[in-house]
Parts: sequence; C-alpha cells; structure tokens
Amino acid sequence: MAVRYGGPLRRAVTFHIPLGLLVGATLFPFYWMVITSIRPDRELYSVQSNPFFTLHPTVKHFQDLFELTMFARWAWNTLFIATVSTGISLFCGLLAGYALARLQFRWAAPLGTLIFVTYLVPPTLLFIPLGDVVQAFGLADTPWAVILTYPTFLIPFCTWLLLGYFKTIPKEIEECARIDGASRVQAMVRISFPLAVPGILSAGIFAFTLSWNEFLYALVFLSSPQQKTIPIGVFTELVRGDVFYWGPLMAGALLGSIPVAIVYSFFVEHYVTALTGAVKG
Repeated sequence: MAVRYGGPLRRAVTFHIPLGLLVGATLFPFYWMVITSIRPDRELYSVQSNPFFTLHPTVKHFQDLFELTMFARWAWNTLFIATVSTGISLFCGLLAGYALARLQFRWAAPLGTLIFVTYLVPPTLLFIPLGDVVQAFGLADTPWAVILTYPTFLIPFCTWLLLGYFKTIPKEIEECARIDGASRVQAMVRISFPLAVPGILSAGIFAFTLSWNEFLYALVFLSSPQQKTIPIGVFTELVRGDVFYWGPLMAGALLGSIPVAIVYSFFVEHYVTALTGAVKG
C-alpha cells in the first residue's frame, strides 16, 4: 500500500519537525543555564549524575552570586551604561539618518555607505587609541569611559538602520505638511518621527543589546570591582585561573540575559515591522 505524503504528514516533515528542531537548538543553551544554576554542587561535579535534570533544585548559587560578589552593583552599572549610551546613539543616529535620507546634497549616498563601513571596523583596532582619549580626559575606570566609547560603533549602526527606514516613508507626506505651513523641523518631528517609531525601536533594541553585552571596551576601561558590568564581573570574579564556579557563573549569565529578553518581548512587533521595512499608517 502506497504511503501518501500530502496533507498533515507532509507539513509535519517539511515544517513542524524542522521548526521544532530549530526551536529546541535555540532554547537548549538557556535550558542548560537554568539547570546548571539550580543544581547542587554534588551533582555538578559528579560524573554519575544526569546532566539534563535534577531532583534536588537549589537557589544557593543565586544566593552566593549576590552575597559573595557585587552582582547587584554590576547589574546597575550595566543598566545605566546601556541606557545612557543607547540614548546618545539613538539621538545622533536619528538626526543623521533623517538628514541622509531627506536632505539632498552631493555626498549623501557615499557618506551613508562610509558611516556603515565605520561600523565594520573591529573594536580591537580602536580600543588602543580610544584608551589614550579616555586617559587624556581622566575618565579611566568610570562609567563614562564606556558610555562615551560605545557610541563609536552604535551611532554608525543606528544611522545606517534609520537611513534605510526613513527612505521607506514617502516624502509626499512631509511635503503636504509643509504646504499646510509646517516648517521642516515640524514636519520631521510631527510626521516623520512618529511614522519611524518601529525603526527607532528596532535601532534602540539593537543598540541596547550591544551595549548590555559589550565585553572588550568594558574589560579595558573598567578595572575596579564596583565599576564593572555584568559580562566583565561574572567573567573576572567567577573564573579564576582554571577554576570555574559553574553554579554562580550560570546564575549570573541567566540573570544577565533576562533584561534583554524582556526588551525583545515587549517590542517584538515593532522590531519585526522595522526589519520588513513596513510603514503603518
């Protein structure tokens, strides 16, 4: 008897099963962090225990993370640095993206390409000259050392993303507003910026995520324990030589990933809209 592969069976083979495997592969690292963070030490370092689940969950690793390290301080530093640097980069990128998309001048297109190319420059080539600048202004080992250096790679990215999004907004909308008596600034603030909210949120999410997870600049410019961010503090305080404190380490990684997940979950609709280049009327 011949087996028919149409209908539900075909959809399962071509869509549901691959999708399930993809989702499982994507979520497995988070599952591993959760399991490792709640496993007692006797199971973590025992080769006989099952590594995929535990029958004796514990919150001791979370307690150790807050009691034996300065994780709460690191979380505040990370939130403050990411928020301020994202705000600065988004403000500059918004104005630059609008100018490159709307203002007609000779070098607009090459300048937009050049701005994006600067984003592709590896941070490993920039942290040495930026270190000299930070030292010259006396900002070493302060949050402002990274707040003012993160925009060097955030502004080009925000500008490039918003440039493309502003180009999807019809110019005729602004022209109609100017015919009715609005100035260019009024048309920009009251017409273009509200229509560009999905693009602005998308750029902000990207900038916030990059700032939250940035490692190299924070490692170079922040040295004292009370000034560190989560990626630096967790790495330097919970990895000592060849000794890894896996329980608190995974607890810190898990708590450090929650804010970014919350941001994405709240603005996922606008985020997808910006990526597809759609404009909602």
